[in-house]
Amino acid sequence: MTAATPEKQRPSLWQRAAQVLGHWPSQCLVCRSWPSDWICTACASVCWQPGLRRCSRCALPLPASTEVCAGCLREAPLLQRCHAAVDYSPPWDGMVLRLKFHQQLAWANRMAQLLLHTPGVLASLQQASVILPVPLSAARMRERGYNQALLLAKALHRQAPSGLALATVQPRYLQRLVDTPAQAGLGRAARLRNLRHAFALRPGLQAQDLGEYPLLIDDVMTTGATLGAVAQLLQAQGTPAVQALVFARTPAPGQ
Repeated sequence: MTAATPEKQRPSLWQRAAQVLGHWPSQCLVCRSWPSDWICTACASVCWQPGLRRCSRCALPLPASTEVCAGCLREAPLLQRCHAAVDYSPPWDGMVLRLKFHQQLAWANRMAQLLLHTPGVLASLQQASVILPVPLSAARMRERGYNQALLLAKALHRQAPSGLALATVQPRYLQRLVDTPAQAGLGRAARLRNLRHAFALRPGLQAQDLGEYPLLIDDVMTTGATLGAVAQLLQAQGTPAVQALVFARTPAPGQ
């Protein structure tokens, strides 16, 4: 009689995500150990905090058991809800830079996987009437050759649990009319001035094409000015609630 096989230990959330990603061994993004997955289990357990409490409106980390940060209570943002998987800090900023500036497009799949394991993200995807990646200007598209927000949106749609009915990704509903000056180092007010009249809807688009709950997708949220400008444009068409998903959120000064 064969002895019973011991029950296998249930894989952790991170291990399940790694199994789905299924990529070749490489150096760990953090400790550079070899061979490893793109981030080793030890580093992942320290760096990734999927249960980190964040403001439901702007995705900044919250220090206490509240739902909305003090800044959003003082001045309500245009987004009804926003989710972020991680802070824009090491090692996650390295993932963004590799995708954005070094044509390492596979990082979009890994970023999407982390987002899908972030509390609240699946609910926003299910509620969305349309999924809208934040567009690049024509000049930036020619320079880069791809829109990282669109890659992330497609990866989210593709990797979402089977059987989940999702709205379609519409990369042409939004247009970026001008390539605004570099935003790095600018505060929210200056960014908003740069973004005034920067976005438009595709000519002929009707309010019913957007539905009641458009969902914006972007790689990084810094001050919220870009997403706010797009949300304002959509709300002018009569959409009552705009939500957003971003991979990384830049912490507020002092956080």
